[in-house]
Amino acid sequence: MTKVITPKHFNTIIIGAGPSGLSAAARASERGISYLLLEAEQAPASTIRSYQRGKHVMAEPRGLPLRSPLPFAAALRETVLTNWEKSIADYKINVRYGAKVFGLHRTEKCHEIELLDGEILTADNVILAIGVQGNLRKLDIPGADVPQVQYQLDDPMAFQNETIVVVGGGDSGVENALALTGRNRIIILNRAEDFSNCKDSNLLQLTEARKKGALDWLLQTKPKLIEQNAKGEFPITIFAETPEGIERIPCHRVIARLGALPSRPLLESFGISFPTDDLSALPTLSTHYESSIPGLYIIGALAGYPLIKQGINQGYEVIEYILGNPVEPADTAMLREKFASFCSDRGVDDVLEKIQKNVPLLAMLNRLQLRELVLESNILLPKPGEVIFKRNDYSTTFYSVVEGELDIWIDNDDTIDDVVKAGEFFGEMALVSGRRRAGTVRARTNCVLIETPRRVMQKLINSVQSMRTILNEVAIKSVVQICIGVSLSSDELNDLAKHATLKSFAAGEDLFHEGDEADGLYLIQSGSVTVSRMIGGKEVVLFYVAAGNYVGEMSLVSGEPRYATVRAAIATEAVLIDAGRMRDIIARNPEIRGALDARFLQHLQEQERRQQLGTASESAGALGSQATPSNLISFLIQQGVGEATDVLLIDESLCIRCNHCEQACADTHGGATRLDRDAGPIYANIRVPTSCRHCEHPHCMKDCPPDAIHRAPHGEVYIDDSCIGCGNCQQNCPYDVIQMAVVHEQPEPSLWQMLLGIRPKPDIEEGGAKVAVKCDMCKDITGGPVCVRACPVGAALRVNPEELLSYAGSSTGEPRLLDSDES
Repeated sequence: MTKVITPKHFNTIIIGAGPSGLSAAARASERGISYLLLEAEQAPASTIRSYQRGKHVMAEPRGLPLRSPLPFAAALRETVLTNWEKSIADYKINVRYGAKVFGLHRTEKCHEIELLDGEILTADNVILAIGVQGNLRKLDIPGADVPQVQYQLDDPMAFQNETIVVVGGGDSGVENALALTGRNRIIILNRAEDFSNCKDSNLLQLTEARKKGALDWLLQTKPKLIEQNAKGEFPITIFAETPEGIERIPCHRVIARLGALPSRPLLESFGISFPTDDLSALPTLSTHYESSIPGLYIIGALAGYPLIKQGINQGYEVIEYILGNPVEPADTAMLREKFASFCSDRGVDDVLEKIQKNVPLLAMLNRLQLRELVLESNILLPKPGEVIFKRNDYSTTFYSVVEGELDIWIDNDDTIDDVVKAGEFFGEMALVSGRRRAGTVRARTNCVLIETPRRVMQKLINSVQSMRTILNEVAIKSVVQICIGVSLSSDELNDLAKHATLKSFAAGEDLFHEGDEADGLYLIQSGSVTVSRMIGGKEVVLFYVAAGNYVGEMSLVSGEPRYATVRAAIATEAVLIDAGRMRDIIARNPEIRGALDARFLQHLQEQERRQQLGTASESAGALGSQATPSNLISFLIQQGVGEATDVLLIDESLCIRCNHCEQACADTHGGATRLDRDAGPIYANIRVPTSCRHCEHPHCMKDCPPDAIHRAPHGEVYIDDSCIGCGNCQQNCPYDVIQMAVVHEQPEPSLWQMLLGIRPKPDIEEGGAKVAVKCDMCKDITGGPVCVRACPVGAALRVNPEELLSYAGSSTGEPRLLDSDES
């Protein structure tokens, strides 16, 4: 005879006894409703129990008030767990441990929950608070199954005198790395270019630990292979792909903290809907955390709210929502102030809904992500004719158009090349490449724009895959249009962009080699490349190509094999349009054909000139001189000029060693010069002194906790007064151009300052609290860099990469092609 199981009914069943679920249960107890808390493990808060022993649990965001009866403050893991266990007893929380949910579905009247043991429970409402840590993401590389690879750290004190590689740049990886320092050698592998996904407090500790030599890290680095070692001190070796190539790291163990796999399959099995097809997309939720299934609520990390304090507040709020009570989110007052000049007559939720309705890209964010984005952004209300930014500006913010229309000019101010309408966005090229603006944008009508900092967008792109995909697609279309597509029809442009391929190249890697068959046209989206040929038996660098330009057109026009070798000067991304499609476009578009023919002719002329110089160089070589333009360009690229926007060079053949450049810099910047004339490498007569290059992607900006390093509109990279002296920028700069010094009171003007009309900056001395200082290109001084102006013989000069070839030719005493203005 079949046993009949009588369902047990509750007003609310809460699944998961983590912080969110415990908070909801505590509030339900306070409110006196019938509820049951189900936990699959034998104790509450299993994720926090898995934290390393002695871990300090942070209560972020600090400014967010705690509303729940469940206590929580920054404390040791053990203290947090003890407080919660006391609350479970104090509130007599109705919890059942070891209760694994097997199925969940909605009937006409209620929700049915089937447990693994066959028991059936029913409820009017269900709250899913199960977190995301039950299905950890693992390394998917050869050798990842060796016993020295682990995905949790229980007791940091269990490891002594080991070399440990921590894979992952999020909070879990950083916290594990910090806990292991002092007794072990720690190396963090982070695939991102910075630690923007970390809490500020973790980032401060991390930078301080590196400053003290307690650990090190490799950025933009991915593990590729793990091998076991038969002999030696280290049982395994991990091979990692870095921007400089493959790094071999012998170690004792690898701790991989890669987050969790998406929970979408589980939620879809419950019938819950998602806004996009992206596997990592978050479920569709109302402002009250209700899913697409009535009465089924999702809170905490499963809903995209990973911070403990957020989840605890949501546990309180969801019970109030179930009871029909309104609750205003804690950040509402700040958002209301943001919206004071825009829709001030509407509630915050209405405005947020309007933004997501008007801007499809922002609809990919859950409501919390959108709230955070708006809080970090500026609301702009430009009037008709107002310029948002100009071509070649160095700003890198991203713009979402909520209302209005804007005009875009790419080549000149006479012809409008594109119109951006409400619901669209712009600024994606600067977001991707970090380079100057490719065009000018001006408001056509009254507009409402959301201007978001690049670092905020980068963080979102890293966590919302669907947003990353859309932005990459639009960036590809933009680079096609900028490089070759101004005269293309909309259909042709969309077709090219749709079938284009985005390819990544490490520094020094060839995009293609001289003599190869042409595979297509390469549009440089980010980074930069050099173009070289074999002339006179040796490789000669012909020119340098920055982002926003293209290479590979010679073979497409001539039908011959590749004319030259193109090599990435720094880490580079290029959009490849295959040869067949490109030839069709050339055949149908005389304007594009004409532009490519003109470049082809220019390159042929350059080749002839180089071949003539090759003979002269061989003769010079016989006399002991190797100072050719090609060698000089290669030298400058090796010194980082390929990623520079402006670099100081000193022509030693002219320099009289008067030291006026250093003295003028020191007098202008409070007694401490920002350059060292005698330091830095030299080739032939050209020295690259120790002075800031103002890189396209400034290394110093990475991991700056107070966000004190900025780029001015004309490209100068500078440090503002909010610097806290952590020294992270100094360590991240590969060119050793940042120093730590103490800023004191304003000095009296020197003779140099009086002659040049410069107001002196504060003195910099040893002792006391130090801050970071570096060349700022005298951005606030009329007339430009004083080091150049103070040189009595013109030996000091500032150049950008695009000027390299002409200067290289003139500096070695060889002829060069004249620009049209010069001729």
